Amino acid sequence: MARIVMKFGGTSVADLDRIRNVARHVRREVAAGHEVAVIVSAMAGTTNQLVDWTRSISPLHDAREYDAVVSAGEQVTAGLLAIALQDIGVAARSWLGWQVPVKTDDAHGAARITGIDAEILRDRLGQGQVAVLAGFQGLGPDNRITTLGRGGSDTSAVAVAAALQAERCDIYTDVDGIYTTDPRIVPEARRLTRISFEEMLEMASLGAKVMQVRSVELAMIHGVRVFVRSSFAEPDDAQTGDGDLPPGTLICDEDEIVEKQIVTGIAYSKDEAKITLRRVPDKPGIAASVFGPLADSQINVDVIVQNVSADARHTDMTFTVPRADFEKAMEVIRDASEVIGYEELSGSADVVKVSVIGIGMRSHAGVAAQMFKALASKGINIQAITTSEIKISILIEAAYTELAVRTLHSLYELDRP
Repeated sequence: MARIVMKFGGTSVADLDRIRNVARHVRREVAAGHEVAVIVSAMAGTTNQLVDWTRSISPLHDAREYDAVVSAGEQVTAGLLAIALQDIGVAARSWLGWQVPVKTDDAHGAARITGIDAEILRDRLGQGQVAVLAGFQGLGPDNRITTLGRGGSDTSAVAVAAALQAERCDIYTDVDGIYTTDPRIVPEARRLTRISFEEMLEMASLGAKVMQVRSVELAMIHGVRVFVRSSFAEPDDAQTGDGDLPPGTLICDEDEIVEKQIVTGIAYSKDEAKITLRRVPDKPGIAASVFGPLADSQINVDVIVQNVSADARHTDMTFTVPRADFEKAMEVIRDASEVIGYEELSGSADVVKVSVIGIGMRSHAGVAAQMFKALASKGINIQAITTSEIKISILIEAAYTELAVRTLHSLYELDRP
Protein backbone atom coordinates (compact mmCIF):
# COMPACT_ATOMS: atom_id res chain seq x y z
CA MET A 1 0.00 0.00 0.00
CA ALA A 2 1.24 3.47 -0.88
CA ARG A 3 0.01 6.93 -0.04
CA ILE A 4 -0.55 8.94 -3.22
CA VAL A 5 -1.59 12.53 -3.90
CA MET A 6 -3.46 13.06 -7.18
CA LYS A 7 -3.88 16.54 -8.65
CA PHE A 8 -6.30 17.45 -11.45
CA GLY A 9 -6.13 20.78 -13.28
CA GLY A 10 -8.90 22.89 -14.77
CA THR A 11 -9.12 21.11 -18.13
CA SER A 12 -9.33 17.75 -16.35
CA VAL A 13 -12.42 18.90 -14.39
CA ALA A 14 -13.88 21.20 -17.05
CA ASP A 15 -17.39 19.72 -16.92
CA LEU A 16 -19.41 17.03 -15.14
CA ASP A 17 -18.39 14.26 -17.54
CA ARG A 18 -14.72 15.02 -16.93
CA ILE A 19 -15.29 15.10 -13.17
CA ARG A 20 -16.86 11.64 -13.44
CA ASN A 21 -13.78 10.55 -15.43
CA VAL A 22 -11.54 11.89 -12.65
CA ALA A 23 -13.57 9.90 -10.12
CA ARG A 24 -12.79 6.73 -12.09
CA HIS A 25 -9.06 7.56 -12.00
CA VAL A 26 -9.29 7.92 -8.24
CA ARG A 27 -11.28 4.68 -7.86
CA ARG A 28 -8.53 2.81 -9.75
CA GLU A 29 -5.91 3.88 -7.19
CA VAL A 30 -8.21 3.08 -4.26
CA ALA A 31 -8.91 -0.37 -5.72
CA ALA A 32 -5.12 -0.92 -5.91
CA GLY A 33 -5.04 -0.51 -2.13
CA HIS A 34 -3.57 2.99 -1.97
CA GLU A 35 -4.42 5.78 0.45
CA VAL A 36 -5.43 8.69 -1.76
CA ALA A 37 -5.66 12.47 -1.34
CA VAL A 38 -6.88 14.49 -4.32
CA ILE A 39 -6.18 18.16 -5.07
CA VAL A 40 -8.47 19.89 -7.57
CA SER A 41 -8.42 23.15 -9.48
CA ALA A 42 -11.48 25.16 -10.46
CA MET A 43 -13.34 24.05 -13.58
CA ALA A 44 -11.71 25.51 -16.71
CA GLY A 45 -12.60 29.19 -17.14
CA THR A 46 -14.17 29.57 -13.70
CA THR A 47 -11.30 31.42 -12.01
CA ASN A 48 -11.00 33.85 -14.93
CA GLN A 49 -14.72 34.62 -14.65
CA LEU A 50 -14.44 35.21 -10.89
CA VAL A 51 -11.43 37.49 -11.40
CA ASP A 52 -13.29 39.47 -14.08
CA TRP A 53 -16.30 39.92 -11.81
CA THR A 54 -14.10 41.13 -8.97
CA ARG A 55 -12.30 43.66 -11.15
CA SER A 56 -15.55 44.83 -12.73
CA ILE A 57 -17.07 45.60 -9.33
CA SER A 58 -14.01 47.64 -8.35
CA PRO A 59 -10.58 47.90 -10.03
CA LEU A 60 -9.11 48.88 -6.64
CA HIS A 61 -10.60 46.02 -4.62
CA ASP A 62 -9.68 44.68 -1.20
CA ALA A 63 -7.22 41.81 -1.72
CA ARG A 64 -8.81 39.85 1.13
CA GLU A 65 -12.20 39.95 -0.56
CA TYR A 66 -10.58 39.11 -3.89
CA ASP A 67 -9.30 35.87 -2.34
CA ALA A 68 -12.70 35.12 -0.86
CA VAL A 69 -14.23 35.33 -4.34
CA VAL A 70 -11.63 33.64 -6.56
CA SER A 71 -11.14 30.68 -4.17
CA ALA A 72 -14.79 29.68 -4.68
CA GLY A 73 -14.08 27.80 -7.92
CA GLU A 74 -12.02 25.11 -6.21
CA GLN A 75 -14.65 24.71 -3.51
CA VAL A 76 -17.26 23.81 -6.15
CA THR A 77 -14.97 21.27 -7.85
CA ALA A 78 -13.99 19.60 -4.57
CA GLY A 79 -17.62 19.14 -3.56
CA LEU A 80 -18.65 17.82 -6.97
CA LEU A 81 -15.80 15.32 -7.11
CA ALA A 82 -16.56 14.06 -3.59
CA ILE A 83 -20.19 13.51 -4.66
CA ALA A 84 -19.06 11.76 -7.86
CA LEU A 85 -16.81 9.43 -5.85
CA GLN A 86 -19.57 8.61 -3.39
CA ASP A 87 -21.87 7.86 -6.34
CA ILE A 88 -19.52 5.10 -7.58
CA GLY A 89 -19.01 3.59 -4.16
CA VAL A 90 -15.83 5.33 -3.02
CA ALA A 91 -15.83 6.85 0.48
CA ALA A 92 -14.82 10.50 0.08
CA ARG A 93 -15.03 13.87 1.81
CA SER A 94 -14.17 17.34 0.52
CA TRP A 95 -11.91 19.73 2.42
CA LEU A 96 -11.21 23.42 2.00
CA GLY A 97 -7.85 25.02 2.69
CA TRP A 98 -8.94 26.50 6.02
CA GLN A 99 -10.36 23.18 7.26
CA VAL A 100 -7.09 21.24 7.02
CA PRO A 101 -5.59 23.86 7.63
CA VAL A 102 -3.12 24.85 4.91
CA LYS A 103 -1.38 27.73 6.69
CA THR A 104 0.03 30.61 4.64
CA ASP A 105 1.48 34.07 5.06
CA ASP A 106 -0.73 37.16 4.58
CA ALA A 107 0.27 37.98 0.97
CA HIS A 108 -3.27 37.81 -0.40
CA GLY A 109 -3.39 36.79 -4.06
CA ALA A 110 0.15 35.36 -3.95
CA ALA A 111 0.42 33.70 -0.54
CA ARG A 112 3.17 31.22 0.34
CA ILE A 113 2.50 28.08 2.34
CA THR A 114 4.11 28.16 5.79
CA GLY A 115 2.88 24.80 7.08
CA ILE A 116 0.22 22.11 6.80
CA ASP A 117 -1.35 20.34 9.76
CA ALA A 118 -2.00 17.01 8.04
CA GLU A 119 -3.03 15.01 11.12
CA ILE A 120 -6.73 14.98 10.29
CA LEU A 121 -5.98 13.97 6.68
CA ARG A 122 -3.75 11.09 7.80
CA ASP A 123 -6.51 9.93 10.14
CA ARG A 124 -9.18 9.97 7.40
CA LEU A 125 -6.89 8.28 4.88
CA GLY A 126 -6.18 5.58 7.44
CA GLN A 127 -9.92 4.98 7.71
CA GLY A 128 -10.08 4.35 3.94
CA GLN A 129 -11.61 7.70 3.04
CA VAL A 130 -10.44 9.70 0.03
CA ALA A 131 -9.69 13.32 0.96
CA VAL A 132 -10.61 15.75 -1.82
CA LEU A 133 -8.92 19.11 -1.19
CA ALA A 134 -9.56 22.44 -2.84
CA GLY A 135 -6.23 23.54 -4.29
CA PHE A 136 -4.93 27.10 -4.70
CA GLN A 137 -6.12 28.21 -1.25
CA GLY A 138 -5.06 28.38 2.37
CA LEU A 139 -5.55 30.18 5.66
CA GLY A 140 -3.66 33.35 6.51
CA PRO A 141 -2.48 34.44 9.97
CA ASP A 142 -5.60 36.63 10.29
CA ASN A 143 -7.84 33.56 9.71
CA ARG A 144 -8.83 34.86 6.29
CA ILE A 145 -8.85 32.74 3.12
CA THR A 146 -5.74 33.28 0.97
CA THR A 147 -4.92 32.19 -2.57
CA LEU A 148 -1.53 31.03 -3.79
CA GLY A 149 -1.29 32.78 -7.16
CA ARG A 150 -0.40 31.32 -10.53
CA GLY A 151 0.11 27.54 -10.47
CA GLY A 152 -1.31 27.46 -6.95
CA SER A 153 -3.02 24.08 -7.23
CA ASP A 154 0.24 22.37 -8.26
CA THR A 155 1.89 24.01 -5.27
CA SER A 156 -0.93 22.81 -3.01
CA ALA A 157 -0.53 19.25 -4.30
CA VAL A 158 3.24 19.10 -3.76
CA ALA A 159 2.93 20.68 -0.30
CA VAL A 160 0.22 18.20 0.76
CA ALA A 161 2.32 15.31 -0.60
CA ALA A 162 5.28 16.51 1.48
CA ALA A 163 3.13 16.88 4.61
CA LEU A 164 1.66 13.38 4.13
CA GLN A 165 5.05 11.89 3.20
CA ALA A 166 3.39 10.47 0.10
CA GLU A 167 5.05 7.99 -2.21
CA ARG A 168 4.22 10.19 -5.22
CA CYS A 169 2.39 13.28 -6.29
CA ASP A 170 0.62 12.53 -9.58
CA ILE A 171 -0.11 15.65 -11.65
CA TYR A 172 -2.88 14.90 -14.14
CA THR A 173 -3.05 17.30 -17.05
CA ASP A 174 -4.02 17.51 -20.72
CA VAL A 175 -0.65 16.16 -21.90
CA ASP A 176 0.87 12.75 -21.18
CA GLY A 177 4.21 13.88 -19.80
CA ILE A 178 7.26 16.07 -20.34
CA TYR A 179 8.69 16.11 -23.85
CA THR A 180 12.18 16.76 -25.17
CA THR A 181 10.77 19.93 -26.73
CA ASP A 182 7.47 21.38 -27.92
CA PRO A 183 5.84 18.71 -30.16
CA ARG A 184 4.04 21.48 -32.04
CA ILE A 185 7.42 22.60 -33.39
CA VAL A 186 9.15 19.21 -33.55
CA PRO A 187 6.69 16.36 -34.20
CA GLU A 188 9.52 13.89 -33.46
CA ALA A 189 9.83 15.14 -29.87
CA ARG A 190 9.86 12.24 -27.38
CA ARG A 191 8.18 11.89 -24.04
CA LEU A 192 10.76 11.59 -21.27
CA THR A 193 10.28 8.71 -18.84
CA ARG A 194 12.30 10.48 -16.13
CA ILE A 195 13.72 13.96 -15.61
CA SER A 196 15.63 15.36 -12.64
CA PHE A 197 14.28 18.10 -10.41
CA GLU A 198 17.03 20.45 -11.60
CA GLU A 199 16.31 19.81 -15.28
CA MET A 200 12.58 20.27 -14.77
CA LEU A 201 13.21 23.49 -12.86
CA GLU A 202 15.20 24.83 -15.81
CA MET A 203 12.59 23.62 -18.31
CA ALA A 204 9.77 25.26 -16.34
CA SER A 205 11.61 28.56 -15.92
CA LEU A 206 12.59 28.63 -19.59
CA GLY A 207 9.21 28.19 -21.21
CA ALA A 208 7.86 24.67 -20.57
CA LYS A 209 4.28 25.18 -19.33
CA VAL A 210 3.45 21.73 -17.91
CA MET A 211 4.48 22.71 -14.36
CA GLN A 212 5.12 26.00 -12.63
CA VAL A 213 8.59 26.81 -11.26
CA ARG A 214 7.30 27.26 -7.72
CA SER A 215 5.86 23.74 -7.46
CA VAL A 216 9.03 22.16 -8.90
CA GLU A 217 11.15 24.07 -6.37
CA LEU A 218 8.95 22.82 -3.55
CA ALA A 219 9.17 19.23 -4.80
CA MET A 220 12.96 19.44 -5.01
CA ILE A 221 13.32 20.90 -1.52
CA HIS A 222 11.13 18.21 0.07
CA GLY A 223 12.14 15.33 -2.19
CA VAL A 224 8.59 14.76 -3.46
CA ARG A 225 8.56 12.51 -6.54
CA VAL A 226 6.18 14.05 -9.07
CA PHE A 227 4.59 12.02 -11.87
CA VAL A 228 3.11 13.96 -14.80
CA ARG A 229 0.45 12.00 -16.71
CA SER A 230 -2.68 12.49 -18.82
CA SER A 231 -6.13 12.66 -17.28
CA PHE A 232 -7.61 11.80 -20.68
CA ALA A 233 -6.08 8.32 -20.83
CA GLU A 234 -8.58 5.57 -20.12
CA PRO A 235 -8.81 5.40 -16.29
CA ASP A 236 -8.71 1.60 -16.24
CA ASP A 237 -5.93 1.29 -18.83
CA ALA A 238 -3.39 -1.26 -17.58
CA GLN A 239 -0.63 -0.19 -20.02
CA THR A 240 2.73 0.24 -18.30
CA GLY A 241 5.41 2.80 -18.92
CA ASP A 242 8.61 3.11 -16.85
CA GLY A 243 8.86 0.11 -14.52
CA ASP A 244 5.71 -0.07 -12.43
CA LEU A 245 4.53 3.35 -13.58
CA PRO A 246 2.00 3.98 -16.37
CA PRO A 247 2.91 6.21 -19.34
CA GLY A 248 4.06 9.63 -18.16
CA THR A 249 7.15 11.41 -16.84
CA LEU A 250 8.60 11.00 -13.35
CA ILE A 251 10.30 14.09 -11.92
CA CYS A 252 12.74 12.78 -9.36
CA ASP A 253 16.18 13.02 -7.79
CA GLU A 254 19.12 12.73 -10.15
CA ASP A 255 20.21 9.53 -8.36
CA GLU A 256 17.10 7.74 -9.66
CA ILE A 257 18.15 8.30 -13.28
CA VAL A 258 20.51 5.51 -14.30
CA GLU A 259 21.41 6.61 -17.83
CA LYS A 260 21.92 10.36 -17.83
CA GLN A 261 21.61 12.02 -21.23
CA ILE A 262 24.05 14.79 -22.10
CA VAL A 263 21.11 16.93 -23.25
CA THR A 264 17.61 16.20 -21.98
CA GLY A 265 15.54 18.86 -23.70
CA ILE A 266 15.28 22.08 -25.68
CA ALA A 267 13.14 24.89 -24.25
CA TYR A 268 12.23 28.27 -25.65
CA SER A 269 10.59 31.41 -24.32
CA LYS A 270 8.96 34.12 -26.42
CA ASP A 271 8.35 36.27 -23.36
CA GLU A 272 11.59 38.18 -23.86
CA ALA A 273 12.68 41.71 -24.75
CA LYS A 274 16.22 43.00 -25.18
CA ILE A 275 17.58 46.37 -24.03
CA THR A 276 21.05 47.68 -24.96
CA LEU A 277 22.96 50.62 -23.48
CA ARG A 278 25.99 51.77 -25.49
CA ARG A 279 29.07 53.59 -24.21
CA VAL A 280 28.17 53.52 -20.54
CA PRO A 281 30.94 54.81 -18.24
CA ASP A 282 32.95 51.82 -16.98
CA LYS A 283 33.21 52.64 -13.28
CA PRO A 284 32.10 51.23 -9.90
CA GLY A 285 28.38 51.56 -9.20
CA ILE A 286 27.25 51.85 -12.81
CA ALA A 287 25.52 48.46 -12.79
CA ALA A 288 23.62 49.44 -9.66
CA SER A 289 22.48 52.66 -11.32
CA VAL A 290 21.01 50.59 -14.18
CA PHE A 291 19.47 47.64 -12.36
CA GLY A 292 18.50 49.38 -9.12
CA PRO A 293 15.69 51.48 -10.69
CA LEU A 294 14.46 48.40 -12.58
CA ALA A 295 14.27 46.42 -9.35
CA ASP A 296 12.46 49.31 -7.65
CA SER A 297 9.90 49.15 -10.48
CA GLN A 298 9.42 45.37 -9.94
CA ILE A 299 10.97 44.51 -13.32
CA ASN A 300 12.89 41.23 -13.43
CA VAL A 301 16.15 41.17 -15.39
CA ASP A 302 17.42 37.90 -16.83
CA VAL A 303 20.29 37.64 -19.31
CA ILE A 304 23.02 40.26 -18.78
CA VAL A 305 25.96 40.76 -21.16
CA GLN A 306 28.61 43.45 -20.66
CA ASN A 307 31.58 44.27 -22.85
CA VAL A 308 34.54 46.58 -22.22
CA SER A 309 35.34 48.92 -25.12
CA ALA A 310 38.77 49.52 -26.59
CA ASP A 311 39.39 52.70 -24.58
CA ALA A 312 38.76 50.81 -21.29
CA ARG A 313 36.65 53.72 -20.08
CA HIS A 314 33.29 52.74 -21.53
CA THR A 315 31.20 49.58 -21.75
CA ASP A 316 28.23 48.31 -23.70
CA MET A 317 25.54 46.53 -21.70
CA THR A 318 22.71 44.28 -22.92
CA PHE A 319 20.06 42.62 -20.77
CA THR A 320 16.62 41.07 -21.11
CA VAL A 321 13.31 41.76 -19.36
CA PRO A 322 9.84 40.20 -19.72
CA ARG A 323 8.21 41.33 -22.95
CA ALA A 324 5.23 42.77 -21.04
CA ASP A 325 7.63 45.06 -19.13
CA PHE A 326 9.59 46.25 -22.17
CA GLU A 327 8.10 49.73 -22.56
CA LYS A 328 8.08 50.29 -18.81
CA ALA A 329 11.73 49.25 -18.56
CA MET A 330 12.73 51.56 -21.40
CA GLU A 331 11.00 54.46 -19.64
CA VAL A 332 12.75 53.63 -16.34
CA ILE A 333 16.14 53.68 -18.07
CA ARG A 334 15.36 56.97 -19.82
CA ASP A 335 14.38 58.53 -16.49
CA ALA A 336 17.73 57.46 -15.04
CA SER A 337 19.76 58.57 -18.07
CA GLU A 338 21.58 61.40 -16.30
CA VAL A 339 22.74 59.10 -13.52
CA ILE A 340 23.73 56.25 -15.86
CA GLY A 341 25.34 58.45 -18.50
CA TYR A 342 24.85 56.18 -21.52
CA GLU A 343 25.23 57.59 -25.03
CA GLU A 344 22.64 55.41 -26.81
CA LEU A 345 19.63 53.36 -25.73
CA SER A 346 18.00 50.75 -27.98
CA GLY A 347 15.78 47.74 -27.55
CA SER A 348 13.67 45.10 -29.26
CA ALA A 349 10.80 42.80 -28.30
CA ASP A 350 11.37 40.72 -31.43
CA VAL A 351 13.65 38.18 -29.72
CA VAL A 352 13.34 34.70 -28.25
CA LYS A 353 15.41 32.73 -25.74
CA VAL A 354 16.32 29.16 -26.71
CA SER A 355 17.90 26.86 -24.13
CA VAL A 356 19.69 23.51 -24.13
CA ILE A 357 19.23 21.65 -20.82
CA GLY A 358 20.78 18.47 -19.41
CA ILE A 359 22.42 17.20 -16.23
CA GLY A 360 24.90 15.31 -18.43
CA MET A 361 26.45 18.62 -19.45
CA ARG A 362 28.26 18.68 -16.10
CA SER A 363 30.62 15.95 -17.25
CA HIS A 364 30.78 16.51 -21.00
CA ALA A 365 32.75 19.19 -22.85
CA GLY A 366 31.92 20.65 -26.24
CA VAL A 367 28.14 20.99 -25.87
CA ALA A 368 28.27 24.77 -26.36
CA ALA A 369 30.71 24.56 -29.27
CA GLN A 370 28.42 22.09 -31.09
CA MET A 371 25.44 24.34 -30.43
CA PHE A 372 27.06 27.50 -31.78
CA LYS A 373 28.46 25.72 -34.86
CA ALA A 374 25.09 24.18 -35.74
CA LEU A 375 23.26 27.49 -35.44
CA ALA A 376 25.89 29.31 -37.47
CA SER A 377 25.47 26.75 -40.26
CA LYS A 378 21.79 27.76 -40.43
CA GLY A 379 22.61 31.48 -40.54
CA ILE A 380 21.25 32.13 -37.03
CA ASN A 381 22.99 34.99 -35.22
CA ILE A 382 23.37 34.77 -31.44
CA GLN A 383 22.71 38.08 -29.68
CA ALA A 384 23.46 37.04 -26.08
CA ILE A 385 24.52 33.95 -24.15
CA THR A 386 24.03 32.86 -20.54
CA THR A 387 24.95 29.56 -18.92
CA SER A 388 24.60 27.49 -15.77
CA GLU A 389 26.01 24.09 -14.85
CA ILE A 390 23.23 22.27 -16.72
CA LYS A 391 21.96 24.90 -19.17
CA ILE A 392 23.03 27.07 -22.10
CA SER A 393 20.61 29.83 -23.13
CA ILE A 394 20.93 32.07 -26.17
CA LEU A 395 19.00 35.08 -27.40
CA ILE A 396 18.13 35.09 -31.10
CA GLU A 397 15.80 36.87 -33.50
CA ALA A 398 12.24 35.58 -33.03
CA ALA A 399 11.85 34.65 -36.71
CA TYR A 400 14.42 31.87 -36.25
CA THR A 401 12.72 30.19 -33.27
CA GLU A 402 11.41 27.07 -34.99
CA LEU A 403 14.55 26.58 -37.07
CA ALA A 404 16.77 26.87 -33.99
CA VAL A 405 14.70 24.44 -31.92
CA ARG A 406 14.55 21.86 -34.71
CA THR A 407 18.28 22.21 -35.42
CA LEU A 408 19.28 21.70 -31.77
CA HIS A 409 16.79 18.89 -31.20
CA SER A 410 18.33 17.00 -34.12
CA LEU A 411 21.91 17.94 -33.20
CA TYR A 412 21.69 16.26 -29.80
CA GLU A 413 19.75 13.27 -31.26
CA LEU A 414 16.74 13.88 -29.06
CA ASP A 415 14.45 12.53 -31.78
CA ARG A 416 15.99 9.07 -31.52
CA PRO A 417 14.21 6.36 -29.45
